[in-house]
Amino acid sequence: MNVDDLIAIDIHTHAEEPCKHTRDDGYDEFQAGMAKYFKNPAGKDGMLPSVQQTAEYFRERRIGAVIFPVDAERETGFRRYSNEEVAEICAENDDILIPFASVDPHKGRAGAREVRRLVRDFGVKGFKFHPTMQGFFPNDREACYAVLEACAEEGVITLFHTGQTGVGSGMRGGMGMRLKYSNPMHLDDVAVDFPDMPIIAAHPSFPWTEEALAVAQHKPNVYIDMSGWSPRYFPKIFVQYANSILKKKMLFGSDWPAITPDRWLADFEEIGIKEEVKPLIMKENARKLLGL
Repeated sequence: MNVDDLIAIDIHTHAEEPCKHTRDDGYDEFQAGMAKYFKNPAGKDGMLPSVQQTAEYFRERRIGAVIFPVDAERETGFRRYSNEEVAEICAENDDILIPFASVDPHKGRAGAREVRRLVRDFGVKGFKFHPTMQGFFPNDREACYAVLEACAEEGVITLFHTGQTGVGSGMRGGMGMRLKYSNPMHLDDVAVDFPDMPIIAAHPSFPWTEEALAVAQHKPNVYIDMSGWSPRYFPKIFVQYANSILKKKMLFGSDWPAITPDRWLADFEEIGIKEEVKPLIMKENARKLLGL
């Protein structure tokens, strides 16, 4: 990857379509709900972009992309997509894609072994956790620390969904998703217990935005990605912190394919981010964090 040739690094994109098999039962309804929430035609009438198509889209725009599936089989019943297959496609497109993976922390020691194997054999650089979809509190030592310990020992990045989620929004019972798991204050404990493990709090963390800002300011190893929302809806205090004391800890993320980088970047230009801060958020903070 020639980082100097890129205009940005998107730290948060999803592998939403399986690589070598068909969609799981119920997944069409799930994606239709997502498409309605984000006012995005993707998912309504057909398949979402494959990992290969994602690479082509981002390559055209000269934007590097961290991409991952989400392992939420236990809570959702949807068969997870293969971390290995995503990583293999990333290896074939390593000029533009950076592989992350996802392991349900409830898998304990088995999950810890998977983390180590994915890092050592497939070059995975980080792991995505979705407390709401996976049904866990990040600071629950018994439930998830075996997997987090493996991440810390392997020196990889951990990325946690925080705040309200588009997943299940407006659907009956919220599709069983419980928002309480994704309060970013739970990450404060994780940051204390794993002080050398990079932690990214994904999204503006609504309705706990200020909690996320506090944790990121207080803990050197905690960052925030700005994905999942159009920037025009960012809370005022979120923009204020991005422009000042957290300018080196904020990361561009779109949440592709729910939100496209084209839409996110256009709206980002309208929220008053200082010109000297934009390069940090768009690329330089991610470059440093990812060690590129």
